[in-house]
Amino acid sequence: MRLLSKQPHLIAMNRSRHNRFAELRSHLCRALGMWLLAGVLVPAFVQSPAEQSSPVDPLPQDTGTAGLRQTLRRLQTTGRLMQVDAHPDDEDGGMLTLESRGKGVSVTLLTLTRGEGGQNKTGSNLFDELGVLRTLEVLAADRYYGVEQRFSRVADFGFSKNAEETFQKWQGHDLALADIVRVIRTFRPDVLVARFSGTPRDGHGNHQSSGILTQEAFRAAADPKRFPEQIQEGLLPWQTKKLYIGNVCPFFAQTCPDKDYTLQLNTGETDPLLGMSYVQFAIEGLRHQESQGLGGISLPPGPRYSFYRLVDSVLPPAADKNKHEQSFFDGIDTSLPGLATRFAAKLEDVAKLQTQLAAIANDIKDAGRESEKDPAAAAEPLLAAVASLQKATAEIQTGHLPEADKRVLMDRFNEKIQQTEKAANLALNVTLQASVIAPKESEGRPQEVDALTAVSPGQQFAVRVTLHNGSKYPLSSSVISLQGTDPRIDQEEKDVAVQPGQDHAVLFVLHVPAGFPYTRPYWHRDNPEEDAINTVDDAKYATLPFPPAPFHVNASYAVDSGNSAIEAPVLAQAVDKQGSEEKRNVAVVPAFSVMLEPGEQVIPVEDGAATSVKVQVSCNLTGAPTGTLHLEAPSGWRVQPAELAVDLTQRGVSADYQFKVFPGSLQEGRAEIRAVLTAGDKKYSEGYSLITREDLRAFYYYQPAIQRVSMVDVKVPRNLKIGYIMGAGDDIPTTLGQLGMNVTMIPAEKIASEDLSSFDTIVLGIRAYDTQKDVASNNKKLLDYVASGGTLVVQYNASVGDFNSGHFTPYPAEMSRARVSVEQAPVEMLDPESSILRYPNQITQRDFEGWVQERGLYFMDQWDDHFKPLLASNDPGEPPQKGGLLVADYGKGIYIYTGYAFFRQLPAGVPGAIRLYVNLLSAGHEGSR
Repeated sequence: MRLLSKQPHLIAMNRSRHNRFAELRSHLCRALGMWLLAGVLVPAFVQSPAEQSSPVDPLPQDTGTAGLRQTLRRLQTTGRLMQVDAHPDDEDGGMLTLESRGKGVSVTLLTLTRGEGGQNKTGSNLFDELGVLRTLEVLAADRYYGVEQRFSRVADFGFSKNAEETFQKWQGHDLALADIVRVIRTFRPDVLVARFSGTPRDGHGNHQSSGILTQEAFRAAADPKRFPEQIQEGLLPWQTKKLYIGNVCPFFAQTCPDKDYTLQLNTGETDPLLGMSYVQFAIEGLRHQESQGLGGISLPPGPRYSFYRLVDSVLPPAADKNKHEQSFFDGIDTSLPGLATRFAAKLEDVAKLQTQLAAIANDIKDAGRESEKDPAAAAEPLLAAVASLQKATAEIQTGHLPEADKRVLMDRFNEKIQQTEKAANLALNVTLQASVIAPKESEGRPQEVDALTAVSPGQQFAVRVTLHNGSKYPLSSSVISLQGTDPRIDQEEKDVAVQPGQDHAVLFVLHVPAGFPYTRPYWHRDNPEEDAINTVDDAKYATLPFPPAPFHVNASYAVDSGNSAIEAPVLAQAVDKQGSEEKRNVAVVPAFSVMLEPGEQVIPVEDGAATSVKVQVSCNLTGAPTGTLHLEAPSGWRVQPAELAVDLTQRGVSADYQFKVFPGSLQEGRAEIRAVLTAGDKKYSEGYSLITREDLRAFYYYQPAIQRVSMVDVKVPRNLKIGYIMGAGDDIPTTLGQLGMNVTMIPAEKIASEDLSSFDTIVLGIRAYDTQKDVASNNKKLLDYVASGGTLVVQYNASVGDFNSGHFTPYPAEMSRARVSVEQAPVEMLDPESSILRYPNQITQRDFEGWVQERGLYFMDQWDDHFKPLLASNDPGEPPQKGGLLVADYGKGIYIYTGYAFFRQLPAGVPGAIRLYVNLLSAGHEGSR
């Protein structure tokens, strides 16, 4: 397994392979669109490594003969289906794969959030960085499902126990509802499917809300009075024909009461084109969602069922006597000729259009028959279908249909033209590739030409485009063009002839002009730790996963039997430190990246006379101008020096710049420091990092060059020696270092050989038992360390069954999934006189103010009398949860278990959480100051 390391412009996303059965079952249940009910048996899962296919190349099932036959399935139906869920990994992948790949339906998946509030089970990246990673992960899964992906502007703000809290965070129904309506009006599905039921049965409040909103959107999208601003933009009302809800039967149920469902789909059926069942193929995609802990799962063969219930429709009933249906599309004519009667009823000559469409359908059937004997023989009827579709499109365009009907028909026809051209290209084995080339390959071209994965305005680079003719026919009258998202990038070569079995290569040289749009997320949150709504910065990309790739190539060609077209993105070869190559879409980034790391700085008031601020500047443009760097600090603060010269003129060069900052006030509070680089006539005040993994595409995450400073009134023991054993990954050690504490990182694999007695306190990072097998195998040594007088602080783990069966605590205790999700929930101090609540910081009620996202998670719910609970908290309407902070004397030392979410609070600079955490580390060492 190849891991990427953190570099300028690059943030690594480590992998975790410790997917134990209990956790796998929970996550897989969600991901496949079902939920477990008590007492339901689930077959054992088989672990296997995730398939390592290139994230930018098509899957094998989408190439060659298999790809041709998959595309032919799509040409035999005009059905469209849209599913709505709440988070990446909620999707019913088996159902989506069955509909898209098995039945050829055009499918869109709308995921309301990007999962940015979840736990990252592969690293310490949280909030919006995690949102970018999970967007990439679900896009990797979507390749297997065969679906298009969309998102709304609402954010995952953490676990929510009910829809009421979710809607309060999302500022009511309308923001999310408007985005669902927008996607419905854009995609125009025939069938709308809510992944969840919209009831407490769904669990997570975000899940419930997605079900409620989907049912509201079914009618709202057809009402021109709802969200009229969309109508003014040019969107038209759209009435989807049928609405279904999911989560109506137990996960993996083989049977379900008749009254509970309308439709039963067997996703365990094997598809010969996929080489496995639909749900198994879906899991191949699901495994890419590693930050969810799903990287090593698979499913044995056998029947698997998805159940859905019809809850609204504008069509006559199509169910049988048992109120069951055979398909989502029962009662809907999804044949190609059916387009005439569905959307062209007002056409003067409907019969003529029906005849045209029937002839096209026959061409497609002929292509299917021919492909069984010789894939190349399918090209002729497919190209005939392209020509007929283009003719029908032109006639509709100039006809007298109402505008709404005309736009719907044009949309469906254009989709079928693209699919038919794709099938023809597969039949003819015509391919198109575009790659950035190395300088030595561009002889005779400008010397500035370079092989780049990211370019900046002012740069010039070369692209080699290769059109391959794998057919037995000559290609003639071809046009190859290279285009960008900026209209100034547009080059073409005409009159290209390519003989059978030959390639035609053309070299384009591009100069990226000033003002060319950067490759960046089109959304942002000013305060990711608290905001639950994303601001959309560029409305033209609203609901897309990311803006489109900035450069792509198109080619049109002719053969004796007709014309076709093909397109491809411009790719570049990236090489990591291990020398492994991978392809990426070329991106456009600013000439300079300016970053303050970390983004949060904690300054103890008692030591707050000065602090050091490091700014990293990276250059992406050879020949970039020199500049000056300065800090913008709050009024009354001093910065030394006032500015520093920056002389980075070669691409790929970076440097760190140090400033001394003197706070103007030594009182607890918050402030911001911004770094600004002035170079040439531009100012740069943000940094960018590449989020990627070897199994994912890549995209850039941008963050302002801001350091949020927390002045914290905290007493810190100076001679306390702390050992920190990392689990899944968190930034707590960084915060402790800023406080001036002596922290040593202990690799889990060195626990057995480490002299633990040299540490006063040892901390286990979040999910240490889940993710580090050496922690579990050396648990006795950790407990012996406590018995000898040490202090052990154990933070939450998520694999409840494994933790409890491992008996890791010194006395009996049972961890649960209990949590307090409301970050403002009251906290009661059960033993205010406990030294942990008094030394070295007196903990009061104000220390529980200003927490972010949640109070805590995975609290204990049973414990031996040796344990003493120190705090109690609960969400509204629930009994007090006392198992979030337990303390026990063990031998000469102290054992502490905490489920409180310090991993979120300390990096966010929450003063009270910092004081309490310092007290935990100081337990048993009251004389150490």
